[in-house]
Amino acid sequence: MLTLELKDSLPDDLYAGALLGRVWRPDQNGPAVVAVRSDGVFDITKRFPTSSSLCQEENPARALRESEGPRLASVEELLANTGEEGRDTYRPWLLAPIDIQAIKAAGVTFAVSMLERVIEEKAHGDALAAVAIRSEITKLVGADFSKLRPGSPEAMHLREILLAQGVWSQYLEVGIGHDAEIFTKAPIMSAVGSGADAGIHAKSTWNNPEPEVVLAVASDGRIVGATLGNDVNLRDVEGRSALLLGKAKDNNASCAIGPFIRLFDDDFTLDDVRNMELTLTVEGPDGYQLKGSSSMSRISRDPADLVSQMIGPHHQYPDGAVLFLGTLFAPVEDRDEPGKGFTHKVGDIVTVASPRLGRLVNRMRHSQDCAPWTFGVARLMNHLAILGNQERPA
Repeated sequence: MLTLELKDSLPDDLYAGALLGRVWRPDQNGPAVVAVRSDGVFDITKRFPTSSSLCQEENPARALRESEGPRLASVEELLANTGEEGRDTYRPWLLAPIDIQAIKAAGVTFAVSMLERVIEEKAHGDALAAVAIRSEITKLVGADFSKLRPGSPEAMHLREILLAQGVWSQYLEVGIGHDAEIFTKAPIMSAVGSGADAGIHAKSTWNNPEPEVVLAVASDGRIVGATLGNDVNLRDVEGRSALLLGKAKDNNASCAIGPFIRLFDDDFTLDDVRNMELTLTVEGPDGYQLKGSSSMSRISRDPADLVSQMIGPHHQYPDGAVLFLGTLFAPVEDRDEPGKGFTHKVGDIVTVASPRLGRLVNRMRHSQDCAPWTFGVARLMNHLAILGNQERPA
């Protein structure tokens, strides 16, 4: 049974940051926006009906700290009631910290992951074929592109060499070319939070977690905070065709975000994100354990550049957006059969962690066995309308 404790969720400096969250309130049959503080979890929905609306503030961290509302629970009580099993359905539990923001992702932003995407494509989703192709490509072009700036003259020269050698790929195009890959990870309101089951498509036989930093972005392009994400990926599906990206990335419960958005302030800024270290642990029901890491200092494109390619005069998001920044982590170690690499098993516990952001913990299940997504934008609007009517004088 997956249960959350303080050590599973909070940053190492505990409540020093401005922590924005969302919880489900059974007594109201709907979600609430909350401020997470040392003395409890406080419902600030009356002032900020959505997470998006708070992120639109001129100074979101200050707005969060100044907001008042009823205390719903201690942080320990909230986390203990968040796991899918053994939950008291009369008490609040944790949700993903975002709501009506668009959920976007940047792909192929690290050299290692770029190479693995090329291998997936060349192998057409066959894990066994990937071993030989990996060796062939690294002999030809090497494995370290980390010092190559995308779009630079050096990158364009390498592009010409690879084209001449016949090993050019659409993944190399976005990995070292001018334009970043920015795609929609999941529909608005569909993300699951820490403690929830995360989904993998039952037909996939080659898949993996992708531990990432997720930026919170206001509608005017300001980056206002960060959280953690698991961009669950089906390597066999995307490897068969890039046109199957939607099927590879967007399945029920396949987008995990949380536990909280840490809003930027004097003590936590974009520079902290740029130097952030992420760790990932997979603990299997069979005793299997995998550990990995991702260092943001090795990203090929600056986070601010990725945001500028996502939002601006060319594309507006009136309710803001969140952006997965990509990952350095690409597991290639065999889990079972030699040559087949890593793939998930039902029951895996995945933990994405970073000292300044806390820990995002999810159990992996087949998507059809995860809780179905039923609370969308229409239900949120109806819920907020009911709350508004309740507050009006008779």
